[in-house]
Amino acid sequence: MNKKELIEYISDQVGCSKADAGRMVDALIEGIFKTLKKGGDVAVSGLGIFTSSKRAARNGRNPKTGETLKIPAMTVPKFKAAKALKDLLR
Repeated sequence: MNKKELIEYISDQVGCSKADAGRMVDALIEGIFKTLKKGGDVAVSGLGIFTSSKRAARNGRNPKTGETLKIPAMTVPKFKAAKALKDLLR
């Protein structure tokens, strides 16, 4: 399911216009992004928890040339699925 299909699904389930459903999806994504950028977590009951995690700098290797590269430290997003979601997919 892509974003367009998600918007159509929400529109059908809620009984609102696709434009309204699109704004809801955009607001949800924006809220998650802003919270993660501030260093917070977003927990959606039954779905999971979105978090951000710091990754230390490390050395890597270019597979084409074999040259050693320095990979800088960065903050990366993480998602941990809720038990309900894991059980659904078993």
